[in-house]
Amino acid sequence: MLYVTTPTIAGRDIVETLGLVRGSTVRAKHVGTDIVAALKQIVGGELQGYSSLIAGAREQAIDRMLKEAKVLGANAVVAVRLETSAITRGASELVAYGTAVRLATP
Repeated sequence: MLYVTTPTIAGRDIVETLGLVRGSTVRAKHVGTDIVAALKQIVGGELQGYSSLIAGAREQAIDRMLKEAKVLGANAVVAVRLETSAITRGASELVAYGTAVRLATP
């Protein structure tokens, strides 16, 4: 399924707007990741444990959003956005949302 951050898709006509779709996940960091991150902050560089955690959360939230869109009969999602918020110390929610649409067949 096609999904974009723009409100339209170049060269494609939206024939029906099906509504808001969203997917979310809540992830907690592992204490081991915190220890490695603390050491990494001394020498600098990417905090790969956190990068991996957020990448997995992002993919899961997008997958859940697309699944909801498919249930509505959509073949695309436009105006996709991602947001994150702290739920509690050490845990965050990542939400993907957009507008499910049906595109005209090319």
